[in-house]
Amino acid sequence: MRLSSLALSLMLLAGFTPPLLDAVFALQSSPQSTKPAQKPPQEQDEAIHLTSRLVLVPVSASDTLGKPVRDLTVEDFILEEQGRPQAISSLGEPGKVPTEIALLFDVSGSTLAKFNFEQQAAVRFIKEVLKPADAVSVFSIASKPKLVKPRAASSEEAITGIMTLAPVKGEPTAFFDTVVEAALYLGKSADPGSRRVLIIVSDGEENYSVHYKLDDALRELQKNDCLFYSINPSGQALKLNEISIKGQSVMESMSSQTGGKAFVPERVEDLEAVFRQIAEELQAQYLLGYYSTDERADGGFRSITVRLPKRSELRVRARQGYYAPGSK
Repeated sequence: MRLSSLALSLMLLAGFTPPLLDAVFALQSSPQSTKPAQKPPQEQDEAIHLTSRLVLVPVSASDTLGKPVRDLTVEDFILEEQGRPQAISSLGEPGKVPTEIALLFDVSGSTLAKFNFEQQAAVRFIKEVLKPADAVSVFSIASKPKLVKPRAASSEEAITGIMTLAPVKGEPTAFFDTVVEAALYLGKSADPGSRRVLIIVSDGEENYSVHYKLDDALRELQKNDCLFYSINPSGQALKLNEISIKGQSVMESMSSQTGGKAFVPERVEDLEAVFRQIAEELQAQYLLGYYSTDERADGGFRSITVRLPKRSELRVRARQGYYAPGSK
């Protein structure tokens, strides 16, 4: 609005000097843009990324002898979701990606005889694998899940938690309930961009879960981006009855769908070698990241396939899929 003659007179009476009046007129005469400010291109890109979830895919590659392969690059990988190629946006170098580990120990009656061996092997595993950016939590499996040691960033704290465990005679096994609780815990406590790993020492013989079943456990492992490794200390004895066979089959299904592995050492003395093999694999594992081209927030399951066409002689293990945001 222009200054009226009355307003101008009042300003002169109030002592406004000509320079100040010139400034006022200049402000009034400058055009005011009604167009909204344009966001810088970088901010627009960030907004686009916020609408689609970064999917993390831990990948293990091994040669014909089963030894981990560490010299792969982004160009070596082909990653597809629902059969559609996806652009890999990041490649976590082996041994440099922070790792969040949940150790689950079966303390029910079926593990009583071998428990001390399991405990000592796990202690040596923690000493070998834990790096400054890593963390460990400890759960026990019995009639109900129990968080024995919350997230610990030092090996000393984690080992203290492991050594407080003790087997309980006559306790049933809430296997699925504990797996789900551990997966949910990692989903809440793990740092973004880290690998989430469940390592369970158990025969897998479920007989007491009241909240969750196998499908629930598989879903929560996938939704919380968890690798699943199992160590069954039963050895050859697991073939003696259908319950033991079923328990091992369940753990193999969880490991194959998440990109982990199921181990059955023949002797209890081999437990340390199995833990060492898991440590070597984790230290040589790649972490692929991509923004899915399917941005639907429908909570649906998306299948994932990872291949190495240029290195077809190598064996690849990766998670078989994930759940999109939006599921209840």
